[in-house]
Amino acid sequence: MVLRLAFIALVVVPFALVGLPFQLVLLRFAPRAWGVLPGLFFRLLAFALGLKVTVHGRPATDVPVLLVANHISWLDIVAIASVIPVRFVAKSDVANWALVGFFARLQKTIFVDRTRRTDTGRTARAMGDALAAGDPVLLFAEGTSGIGTHVLPFKSALIGAAEKAMGDAGSQEVVIQPMAIAYTAISGLPLSRHERPRIAWVGNMGLGDNLWHILASGPKSVTIAFCSPMPANGARKTVSSRAEHQVRAMLVALNRGQALPSEGVYCKGAQ
Repeated sequence: MVLRLAFIALVVVPFALVGLPFQLVLLRFAPRAWGVLPGLFFRLLAFALGLKVTVHGRPATDVPVLLVANHISWLDIVAIASVIPVRFVAKSDVANWALVGFFARLQKTIFVDRTRRTDTGRTARAMGDALAAGDPVLLFAEGTSGIGTHVLPFKSALIGAAEKAMGDAGSQEVVIQPMAIAYTAISGLPLSRHERPRIAWVGNMGLGDNLWHILASGPKSVTIAFCSPMPANGARKTVSSRAEHQVRAMLVALNRGQALPSEGVYCKGAQ
């Protein structure tokens, strides 16, 4: 853990401080390049935290794409952002976290207040504008995090509202792409249910305690898998249910150690 802390202090933090003004310039004058520096930052942070990320498949790039995924830990953001440029949809509380909220804004995070039903429309419009501008958007569709053994029911309201907002923003051809993230091993050994709280951030667990467990544990194997994109049109509950089913199928396969096809399209049992 000492080496990891040293790497964060001597490499990750200086990179963030030096890159900050450049990121502000990019956001102002070259917005299409907004993901370059955050991608490098998250690769360094993933290395510092001991994340070994494997990717199966890839996100759609030829059309606007809304990625819908399961959610286990704040580590999800580090792992995902280290391999693909994406704008996250995060709860509004994150915006008020010291430093974290500031850096989230630098990555053009879209914030949603899930305690206010009226905020759904505003968030959906922000998602629609982002997609219309060509930025991939990722929604943790469960609305909360779990321990990584199962997928909680997807919240269809924001998916449906975002679909309408996409059209209103001028993004007519949009796809929804299911994505699963799974933590499968620590130090090369399969991750047991008992060890999952060392990764997952659930309940009343404090960020400090969770970070301590992560820094103290060995290399963590993480797999990100994509299903084939599907049209975003149709009844929102039907679209949401289908995406949920596909994410669940991928997560179960990854947790069981089942091999995924080389192209990453694993949607066994998808309806």
